[in-house]
Amino acid sequence: MPELTPQAFAERWGKSTLSERASAQSHFIDLCNMLGEKTPAEADPAGEFYTFERGVKKTGSGAGKGFADVWYRGHFAFEYKGKHKDLDAAYEQLLRYREDLGNPPLLVVCDIDHFQIHTNFTNSTKHVYSFTNDELPEPENLRLLRTLFRDPLSLAPTQTTEGVTEEAARGFAKLADGLRSRGIDPEQAAHFLNKLLFCLFSEDVGLLPTGIFSEILSNTASRPERFERYVGKLFEAMSNSGGEFLMKDIRHFNGGLFADAETLPLQPDELRILASVAKLDWGSVEPAIFGTFFERSLDPALRSKLGAHYTSKEDILTLIEPVLMAPLRAEWETVKERAWNLADESRKQTGRKAANTLRKAEDALRRFAGRLRSVRVLDPACGSGNFLYMALRQMLDLEKEVSTYSTKIGMTSFFPEVSPEQMYGMEVSPYAHELAQVVVWIGYLQWTRENGFGVKDDPILGDMTNIRRMDAVLGYDDDSNPVEPEWPEADVIVGNPPFIGDKKMRGSLGDDYVDDIRKLYKGRVGGGADFVTYWHERARQLIENGKVKRAGLISTNGIRYGANRKVLKRIKSSGDIFFGESDRGWIADGAEVRVSMVGFDDGTEEHRILDGLPVENIHADLTGAIDLTDLPELKENDGLAFLGVMKSGAFDIDEATACEMLDESGNPNDRPNSDVVKPRLVGENMTKGVKRSWLIDFGVGTSEEEAALYSKPFSYIEKHVKPDRIKNRRKKLREQWWIHGEPRPGLRAAMQKLERCIATPEVSKYRHFHWIDKGVIPDHTLHVIARDDDYFFGVLHSRAHEVWSLFVGNHMGVGNDPRYNSKQTFRTYPFPWAPGEEPEDNPIVERIAAAARELVEKRDNYFKGNSKTDKKKRTFTNLYNERPTWLHNAHAALDRAVFAAYGWPEDSSDEDILKNLLALSVERS
Repeated sequence: MPELTPQAFAERWGKSTLSERASAQSHFIDLCNMLGEKTPAEADPAGEFYTFERGVKKTGSGAGKGFADVWYRGHFAFEYKGKHKDLDAAYEQLLRYREDLGNPPLLVVCDIDHFQIHTNFTNSTKHVYSFTNDELPEPENLRLLRTLFRDPLSLAPTQTTEGVTEEAARGFAKLADGLRSRGIDPEQAAHFLNKLLFCLFSEDVGLLPTGIFSEILSNTASRPERFERYVGKLFEAMSNSGGEFLMKDIRHFNGGLFADAETLPLQPDELRILASVAKLDWGSVEPAIFGTFFERSLDPALRSKLGAHYTSKEDILTLIEPVLMAPLRAEWETVKERAWNLADESRKQTGRKAANTLRKAEDALRRFAGRLRSVRVLDPACGSGNFLYMALRQMLDLEKEVSTYSTKIGMTSFFPEVSPEQMYGMEVSPYAHELAQVVVWIGYLQWTRENGFGVKDDPILGDMTNIRRMDAVLGYDDDSNPVEPEWPEADVIVGNPPFIGDKKMRGSLGDDYVDDIRKLYKGRVGGGADFVTYWHERARQLIENGKVKRAGLISTNGIRYGANRKVLKRIKSSGDIFFGESDRGWIADGAEVRVSMVGFDDGTEEHRILDGLPVENIHADLTGAIDLTDLPELKENDGLAFLGVMKSGAFDIDEATACEMLDESGNPNDRPNSDVVKPRLVGENMTKGVKRSWLIDFGVGTSEEEAALYSKPFSYIEKHVKPDRIKNRRKKLREQWWIHGEPRPGLRAAMQKLERCIATPEVSKYRHFHWIDKGVIPDHTLHVIARDDDYFFGVLHSRAHEVWSLFVGNHMGVGNDPRYNSKQTFRTYPFPWAPGEEPEDNPIVERIAAAARELVEKRDNYFKGNSKTDKKKRTFTNLYNERPTWLHNAHAALDRAVFAAYGWPEDSSDEDILKNLLALSVERS
């Protein structure tokens, strides 16, 4: 058959009056000939990847078997309708086919007169290319048709769903600013903007008549009062049980969001902003991040984070999957196997017996579907609803799998009934509270549309009262006494409570709040614990009382240590931890942090997963091998390790000021200022080679009268320190404002007995130790060990002590660097011999000392770089990053000597080291 010209093709099919059945295949064959492409029979005679009438199992509404009119794997699916038929219905049909067709990148619908090419790419906005039969010969439309066959991936929209979501949020941020500048109540403004954004979404997904909101905007751009009136009438129609507006039928929405028709005035420039964002594809917003962006746009306190990173869907699923979905999926596998066996058995039977057996299979599936519809999920710090949305989506996907499976074994499918009304939350923010409900419902309506189920009967929105605006961990009774608030009933708790460290709680929450909450949870949550631990304790208590089955919460990775870890110990005492991510990168309010995830229950769960791997047990420090959570402190190590001095004020001075004070004489006490102006060392001095600084230090127990005798130093701190210190809430810091906040008398006394001491940075990528002179004031970013012998230095710098400090200590900061702790790390460490009891003239002791001296000498020589540039590069962090051969050899010699002192083999593994040290620690305690 000769190739058709585009004009001849358009003319031929423009005249056609054939039905869908009579025209579909002929039309597609002519299309191929016109484009010079092979037909299905020419390209794939076996019909394996390109064929007419491809059999499919439908999903969604009316699920069962069906046929795609044309299917080309990895390219497209075509659905034909007769002339002037509903192409939206044809598209909905393809949505129900697409999964069984391998999700083609393009979905094409055609009624002979009209073509619509719908993109179907993951994580990008949806785009529809439309043209008529008469417009087909135009070059751009011919290009689109050829692209179907030759390069379908090139039609992927360049704008991602994240990009659309962020752009929409930026527009709404400007609207929120305008309303706020006019003194409108923030919660009232947020409610109005939530209604507007839901209207924009509803228009783009067909819940409102096409173009109705855009028509309001175009007709009222310069008439704000008219916009307010028309939008109010639209809200009114949506809030009632349906109605008519601008001669178009409006469905019943309500659900609480549209319980009122209240509007707020917008200025002309704000209407232009709204008209601009209305042009975006609101049907493609991404609910998993939608709430985060819009909360930041509405809340001025979060505005600076609007363009910052956000928590990804994958991160959220890391917690939701093991805590919520894993037991449901395990249960489903059992039900699926039973249903399959019953269906298989029914095929071998006849008559009523076969029907009864098949009914048992159907009952098993429907009971499980009913089980899914009964699960209640609670996020007790839900923010803008991201976790609840992802939980709902996973449960809907599983229910759809049940529905689809029922068709595979010969039964009918069913409409999904898992709904947003199973999702519960608590949130204190007036901006996030209602927004969370909007997020969950938009996500739900997106899912039903994308999966071919359409929308349930009116009202479109259910009762949006599941998310309460309340504090989850502290409430007050009628007599203003602190009480634990009642949480909504739930089966599973998941969430990401606020990350506020113990030392920042008073500044963020206020003294009264902190005093009340610590009093209320006394004995259950330690006084030095972070804010997030109160959520863990509440969830644990509900599980212990049988009111909740499982919980999964996120915290900073500091929950594994110190006072925080006591909460995890309580969880293990009344139940157990079945899931853990000990140390994971995370985004919190746009900032990178390190977090831990903890999934726990009453001890029923038999399987335990830690950091993605199965383990027999998960300890309270979120380790799975050796339990190092209850290490004894060894008395033999007392009085040796100290944290450095904490200033609690602007006592530090630059070098020029220090030199000026040191040069000055004539103090009333005839003493030099060098008594109180001293060099200061901080952690960065050691890790990065930062030049040491100076500070004014009046020691311990110096009276104000004595301090004043050092004229210039005292005058300096009187001006720079006193104004802040006399307002401090701690009595000691107020009354002794000239003394450092934590002057560490024990440290000072120990250092004065020696000419030098050993110091290590509290936080460092690598654990390294240094000698410091006794005249230096070590900062609180350093830990100081009061020994001056090379042997002790060598043991501390050995692999044995490094492995111990890595496992026993904690980690902190974005870089997740190891953190040393005088109490937790040093006082629990068993040295080869108890400190002070090392045998004299022992060759092993001397061997360790010699290896330590050699290591220090070689390091010192290395740091005598010639050029300034070289010196800047020569830091301890860079040195240990590179770990040159000479450094490796020096440490290897030291390790061999220390292992010999313990009586260990030279090839001892890290696990061997920990086991041996733990046994020795228990023996010594």
